[in-house]
Amino acid sequence: MQVTTERHGATEVIRYENPPKSFLTLAGCDDLLAAFRAAEADDEVRVIVFTGAGPGAFIRHVDVELIIGVGELLSAGKVGPEILDSGGGGFAGLLLGVSSCPKPVIAAITGTCMGGGLELSLACDLRVIGTYVDEIGMPEVKVGICGGTQRLPLIVGMAKALDLILTGRLLDAQQAVDIGLVNEAADDPVSRALELGAHLETMAPEVISAIKSSVRRASEAALEPGYDYEREQFAELLTSGPTLNLLKRYRDVDTDLDRL
Repeated sequence: MQVTTERHGATEVIRYENPPKSFLTLAGCDDLLAAFRAAEADDEVRVIVFTGAGPGAFIRHVDVELIIGVGELLSAGKVGPEILDSGGGGFAGLLLGVSSCPKPVIAAITGTCMGGGLELSLACDLRVIGTYVDEIGMPEVKVGICGGTQRLPLIVGMAKALDLILTGRLLDAQQAVDIGLVNEAADDPVSRALELGAHLETMAPEVISAIKSSVRRASEAALEPGYDYEREQFAELLTSGPTLNLLKRYRDVDTDLDRL
């Protein structure tokens, strides 16, 4: 697993790579957050782009082994639901940092994007997906957990969000554009994200910050208690035998979540 960065003008590209399946690990969350914080603090950086290692690879979803480990700790009573709120770090800290950043943040979706990968994309301001991507969605229901319940309805509306979360079905790039899950599709999503970044670089940063904070003000205020409730529900599900059994079956058969 590695996180690399590269500078294009005033746009910082943060690239996540974890072959063979691009699962998001705890260490990956920490490294992504560290790279993001560095870019956010750098006055020469005006735009931030998250992407994967190349075509076919973005962030597939959070590593199921990590979720099973948390579930076993919860079931044994060794930790409480607060373990899912990592105090500004980890996955929760990464999403919060991205969504509250005063600089524009773009997701260049270069491959399969499910669960935690999609959650990260939803925290970004703009999303560009590769025209070739054929798996994007929230299939967690298939292994007995919940996700996407907060930001997804804000972006696509409650009816479409419930459809995706309850059924666990995945969309291709064009379907994702059609429902507003992503802003646009491009043959080369990274190049397109850099084009958008070059345009945004020309805007006054204080204006960009004011626009972002104004647009997000009401929705972000509502998200905090919503995420608290989602974490409670997630923790409760993880303590149940059926959910842990489903997660372990998925791990043990070594298949893709969308194939279950």
